[in-house]
Amino acid sequence: MATSVAKEEQPNLNGIICEPHAKKLTDLPTELLEHILCFPVLKHDDVCNVSCCCKRLHDVCHARGKVWGHQYKLRWPRLQRFYRQNESCDWLKEYKTRHRVGIQIRRTVESISKRFFTEVVSNGDEIDPRKRVCVNSLKSGYVVSKPSPVLSPLTQGPVLGDSFAEIESLGMPEHFCEDELLFILNSDRRKSLTLKYYAKKILYFLRQQNILRSLKAFLEQPAERQSALEGAVLVDQYCNPLADVTLENISLQLDEIAEKAKKMLRIKNPSHPSLRLSQGDPVIEDFELQRQVVCALNSVLYEQLQYKGNECDYYNPLNSYIHQVLLRRTGIPISLSILYMTLARKLGLRLEPVNFPNHFLLRWCQKPRGSEDIYDFVYIDAFGKGKQLTAKECEYLIGHQVTADYYSAISTTVVLLRMVGNLLNIGKRGEGNEKSYQLLRDSLDLYLTIDPDNVQYLLLQARLYFHLGIWPEKHGAVGYLVQHTLEHIQHKKHPATPEVKRRSAPEHLEVQYSVGLIMKHKRSGYNCVIYGWDPKCTMSQEWITTMRVHQLSSGASQPFYNVLVQDGTCRYAAQENLEPHSAPLEIGHPEVGRYFSEFAETHYVANEELQTRYPEDAAQTLGSVRELYHRPPPETPATDPNPQQAMSM
Repeated sequence: MATSVAKEEQPNLNGIICEPHAKKLTDLPTELLEHILCFPVLKHDDVCNVSCCCKRLHDVCHARGKVWGHQYKLRWPRLQRFYRQNESCDWLKEYKTRHRVGIQIRRTVESISKRFFTEVVSNGDEIDPRKRVCVNSLKSGYVVSKPSPVLSPLTQGPVLGDSFAEIESLGMPEHFCEDELLFILNSDRRKSLTLKYYAKKILYFLRQQNILRSLKAFLEQPAERQSALEGAVLVDQYCNPLADVTLENISLQLDEIAEKAKKMLRIKNPSHPSLRLSQGDPVIEDFELQRQVVCALNSVLYEQLQYKGNECDYYNPLNSYIHQVLLRRTGIPISLSILYMTLARKLGLRLEPVNFPNHFLLRWCQKPRGSEDIYDFVYIDAFGKGKQLTAKECEYLIGHQVTADYYSAISTTVVLLRMVGNLLNIGKRGEGNEKSYQLLRDSLDLYLTIDPDNVQYLLLQARLYFHLGIWPEKHGAVGYLVQHTLEHIQHKKHPATPEVKRRSAPEHLEVQYSVGLIMKHKRSGYNCVIYGWDPKCTMSQEWITTMRVHQLSSGASQPFYNVLVQDGTCRYAAQENLEPHSAPLEIGHPEVGRYFSEFAETHYVANEELQTRYPEDAAQTLGSVRELYHRPPPETPATDPNPQQAMSM
């Protein structure tokens, strides 16, 4: 690095030529030096080298100065929200801490695949009938002793729990850990697939733990300070921890809707008190003014913005997530009621939630406050476009009479229990795929956080954990069933060594395809990637009969392949039903990263663990790819320059 600048010889006023004066870099003002050292091409190691040159440059690069602050912000821009503007802190210390956390997090994530890569038995071309038995047993209350055929680290407690404990043991700020996980996830989307797969699982778990802590703090607040909207957002966040869902953003969207309602009110009644309300103001008492609020709210929500109840897809869990209700403008009675009640409160109208059976409602008092006569209330059906009902008309909604208790107002805690209970029932209605198991597990975690002494759901959680192969010593509720599953637990603690399959073995000579190849199913038409194979069908006779394998020309005595399908399912397909895809494409399956490290345009590259299982498949896959997709184009016959002469010959 040049440290001086030579100036041209200049004559002085007497005509005498002076000696050239050397200008050193260190003679520049501090502000200019900082500006130079903040040039974007300089990295942290460059700054370290510069600061070692001399005391002057070392002082310019001091820990709390602009130079290290710039380096920190340049490398980790997402972390700026954790610092106040122009905050003075030890940027060098922050940089070192964040850098060290990044290294440790990456090492932890890289080690997970080696520790927790387990053999997976796949489904068949339809959902494995054994899984239906498992799901039904969870619904009916019977204990399941055999785990699900398809397990994922997303639903396996030991993987996430142990990894999270390792991250906690680092003793570093959690936002540093999360930032490194996001950095891994946002790297080249076709590479480091296994690293991203486990980083996503850890981030999922990490965020859920933080949300549970927030939920517990929320529940400890006095009942009058608990907001149904805030509770619903926490439920949403827990079930969608990787989505960008915040109470602030949800509240801003509701403020925009409230402003539309105020514009409507201003047209009808320019002096309406709702137009001058600020946070903390008392509610409007005049009944006619309240009625105007309801009319304006109904007009904006259901006519202008076209919100509606989702009658066609009622049991879609998205109907219960507040951010999705706002995005799709559709929901179920409880989610729409929470939005309606919150908006009404912003406009000065107090509505109360009613835990009506099978159809959540709001009630609006028509008499002086304090009355509990059910006939003194109008009941609002947010699912039915804000329709106003009498107590008698409410019974017509469900087709039978109910006692007066069902018309009473309920607390925010009961609202959340009903919302989570809906999600729990949706999870139990699922077909036994990973999404339904995850929803069931998430909703049970939420329910037991709100109501920890519910024995029915403690037992259900125990059965689910055993079903998913989660060890009981890590979860107290599972202790109820330890004596029934000791043998299974011991098996999980001491898993068998995975079988190594070599293509060169005599019993494997009929296996045509290899892991990583992208295939198409001849009969069903789905696209998939192979992640395992067997020389013959290894499923039970019950499965073989159910799937009509005997109707295939080679029956069960042909190679079968474990495949990840584009639609997110895992299947077990016969060799005669598969063919290489004519135009290879990425397979959008959530488990791809568990088995493959990279998508290489024409095939997937098996990760280290899968290559250990199938050590000779990598070379076979490369050979197949060259043969299938890199053949030279067929030579076209030479054309005669004189077609007329050729025709005459």
